[in-house]
Amino acid sequence: MAQRNTWQRERVRTALSDARGFVSAQDLHASLRDDNTGIGLATVYRALATLAASGEADQLQSPDGEAIYRACSSDGHHHHLICRSCGLTVEIQATDVEEWAHRTAAANGFTQAEHIVDIFGVCAACSAARADEKRGGA
Repeated sequence: MAQRNTWQRERVRTALSDARGFVSAQDLHASLRDDNTGIGLATVYRALATLAASGEADQLQSPDGEAIYRACSSDGHHHHLICRSCGLTVEIQATDVEEWAHRTAAANGFTQAEHIVDIFGVCAACSAARADEKRGGA
């Protein structure tokens, strides 16, 4: 059954596109609340689930286990590098990971294998800022 496109879903889609990196439903709801949209948290969750199911948004779990979302900027299967400090996200292709996943699945008798690989770290800019803080505080 096709989902109808409501103004609320469009507003969530726009807010997600405007967000830098991945955001939680609560953070997205807070920004929508600050804009006085009147959109409730349950509506944000439903809209994000619909966007993720249709491939318009990436959904993954943060290191803390929270579902986070980002407007998807590329078609097809891809992976992410995500800065734990500022949220900068870089989409990456990972041919070695793809080959390993298929090889490992086949070696264990699995077919139609799927996987998710997201790498959390600290981006170059945040690493440099931290190094500057350490030098300034020494």
